[in-house]
Amino acid sequence: MPNANEDNLSALSQVQRRAVSELLRVSPVADDLARRFQEAGFSLALVGGSVRDALLGRLGNDLDFTTDARPEDVLKIVRPWADSVWEVGIAFGTVGCQKAAQGDGDQLTYQIEVTTYRSEAYDRTSRKPEVSYGDSIEEDLVRRDFTVNAMAVALPEKDFIDPHGGLDDLAARVLRTPSTPQESFSDDPLRMMRAARFAAQLDFEVSEDVVAAMKEMAERIDIVSAERVRDELNKLLLSEHPRKGLTLLVDTGLAARVLPELPALRLESDEHHRHKDVYEHSLTVLEQAIALEEDGPDLTLRLAALLHDIGKPKTRRFEKDGRVSFHHHEVVGAKLTKKRMTALKYSNELVKDVCRLVELHLRFHGYGTGEWTDSAVRRYVRDAGPLLSRLHKLTRSDCTTRNKRRANALSRAYDGLEERIARLQEQEELDSIRPDLNGNEIMEILGVGPGPVIGRAYQFLLELRLENGPMERDAAAGALKEWWATQS
Repeated sequence: MPNANEDNLSALSQVQRRAVSELLRVSPVADDLARRFQEAGFSLALVGGSVRDALLGRLGNDLDFTTDARPEDVLKIVRPWADSVWEVGIAFGTVGCQKAAQGDGDQLTYQIEVTTYRSEAYDRTSRKPEVSYGDSIEEDLVRRDFTVNAMAVALPEKDFIDPHGGLDDLAARVLRTPSTPQESFSDDPLRMMRAARFAAQLDFEVSEDVVAAMKEMAERIDIVSAERVRDELNKLLLSEHPRKGLTLLVDTGLAARVLPELPALRLESDEHHRHKDVYEHSLTVLEQAIALEEDGPDLTLRLAALLHDIGKPKTRRFEKDGRVSFHHHEVVGAKLTKKRMTALKYSNELVKDVCRLVELHLRFHGYGTGEWTDSAVRRYVRDAGPLLSRLHKLTRSDCTTRNKRRANALSRAYDGLEERIARLQEQEELDSIRPDLNGNEIMEILGVGPGPVIGRAYQFLLELRLENGPMERDAAAGALKEWWATQS
């Protein structure tokens, strides 16, 4: 029977074989670039996430390299070679470029970043790292966030460089830091967020000393810009195992500083006022929403699923009969969602969409178990607008009851609603509900010119359309005249 050491050796041999295969695949473009650096008197190595992903058998077309060449020298080398070059990150020692090359019988396009050996650190108040260049790859690797990202392959020789045991940690599926966690997180506090992100992306465990340092240094995340925090949170949410990363953020106290509404869902419950664990419920809703995705990870849906109940802590009431109520928590939650997402510098469009889903997530339950009228179906579709498909997924995901009979009943009820929507869409073009008369027709029938009254008339006809469905022009004109007669 194999022991633990034999298992680890077997795992190492497997990742090494995968790495060889992946590196051979990208060799044409990587070796070509490396030879150009050699001819100019510089070294080049594949580094960081690219090496990690090669070892995991998942190397894509985004390649990261490190070099002893300074950025201005890198530009001289890559400009004649690359199809396009950009200098967005040059202040941090990074030059980006794009190169098309033959691979696996197909023409592939590689996104390449070449970064000068460097070290960077924050002072106690700055939101931006101070960058200084190094002279050796060992110096570069020790400054990196985790050992699994502190490996390199020197090119074109393909010598494997692993001074911090990253290969062993990769086989053990654990996240450690090359230096002490305290030194690493002091250099760049965002690495604490990255620990949670990589745990979620790679399904790795985080070492105890790293977790302890995250708890100890959580407040240091406050000096990092909201945009950088947001970007890490997005990568975490769009990963395969977001629960793992979110749990780590909450348990270490980082979430209390960057997304405080999440740990606030851990509502206390006494023996007399039992209710569903809102925090665990929200994570389960997120996972169930992910299972319903059809075209890859959907950030809008995942944010809405995670945040849909954040209005509950502020609306919790203990009723006289022992029940717990959260009246209007969807309205309060939408406001809290807007405040938090705005603070994290999300786009206005994404904020609007996520808030709308949070606001609407209870709409289905508001109609009870009775038969929906055509008017109710129309309003449901109108209010959801282009978010209807996501609202379907969010509403279905929001059922986490262990009572199978209740869960099946809710699922059948929603099946029925979707069928009703489909039938009405065929008959009435629900996706583009509008009044039966346009603005010009309204002015002609009423004999008035442009002004606020046209907007009121338009809204009256829209409500009529939602209530009764499509109307013939004469009937709509008659209803409009009757409405006009009541206006003073």
